[in-house]
Amino acid sequence: MQCLERIVLKFFVFYYVYITSELFENLNQEIFYFLLQKVKSRLSNYSRKDNLNKKLSMGFIDDELQQVSKFCENIVKDSRLVSCVPAMVRAEITRTTFKKIIVCIQFPSDYPQEPLLIELKSKTLSPKLLLKLTEVCEKECKNLIGKTQILPTLKLIQNFIQDNPLICCYDEISLLKKLLNERDSFKLKQKSSSIFLEIYQDNYFYKLKIIVPDNYPLASVSIKDVETNFPPLFARYFIGQAQELGRRCVEPPLRKQINQIFSPSPSLNCVVSFIIRVVKLLPNEKCQWCKGLCLPDNPVQAVLDENADLHVERLYCGHLFHLQCLLKYMKTPPFHGGKKCPTCGQRVYHDKWAVSDKLAEDRWAHEQARARELAEVADFFE
Repeated sequence: MQCLERIVLKFFVFYYVYITSELFENLNQEIFYFLLQKVKSRLSNYSRKDNLNKKLSMGFIDDELQQVSKFCENIVKDSRLVSCVPAMVRAEITRTTFKKIIVCIQFPSDYPQEPLLIELKSKTLSPKLLLKLTEVCEKECKNLIGKTQILPTLKLIQNFIQDNPLICCYDEISLLKKLLNERDSFKLKQKSSSIFLEIYQDNYFYKLKIIVPDNYPLASVSIKDVETNFPPLFARYFIGQAQELGRRCVEPPLRKQINQIFSPSPSLNCVVSFIIRVVKLLPNEKCQWCKGLCLPDNPVQAVLDENADLHVERLYCGHLFHLQCLLKYMKTPPFHGGKKCPTCGQRVYHDKWAVSDKLAEDRWAHEQARARELAEVADFFE
């Protein structure tokens, strides 16, 4: 086409010179009409070639469409061909309900000398993920210039879904990575559909393996292979609370609310962000009574005896006390309405303090009366 443009340009340049020349009257008009016929002839030849190329292209497209219609669902596993016409090829590739991609393909004007026009859609997968996958498909099509491109492209997408089971939590993974620092480690294992996470804070660490089930997010993630140097109390708390958060994401509440339909929600971000947050927070958490650090700088020095005075106790609200500090606080007035956490104001519940408010107040009053009696006796002897 560039050659044709040069011919037309030369003709019009000549024509301009021709009509503006002072020798216009002396030039033979037959020369002009001769050149005009030449240009028309060349244009006609290019038009015939263009029509021939279009016919060849349409023939190539028809053959490929027949091939796609016949072999698509056999070659591309988990696929369903919705439409297969020259205007558009539309296919659905479904691994699970939440791992489904709709592929829309159109032919460019100069196909197969140009790559296919591809659009990927999904109601469950991340738009950023689809955009990157589209770029990969377009690059693959460029490598197939002059060849059939539809089936290889669909096969590429099908392999991508099958080999990357964690695509259903792409956005959650991106958010979790932002919560970590340079010391932490976050590794994806696509073959086993798992995530290996290592979290560090000062001298404390927490390592775990997170399993993402195939039917995620209908089922919750699970935690395995935990390794940590936190005291056993906190290790149990991390696992127990994480499992409970995951359960709440996929199971309806025990108390059903009227006119409220429950639907499962993704649990990866909820579970893992909780673990990251508490691991980063607890080494610097202070006792709510004495205001000293609950955990020592050296994890080896942590008190493991649950009856020791400096053993760390966790309240239902999540705040920490030393055991001796907790008992002192629970024995100190006011008692009306129950003892409340001095930080958040929530009612204090703890298995090592099962005394009622009235009994605690009576005991405190008895101790005060006894202390006054002893003080009076001491004053008498002085």
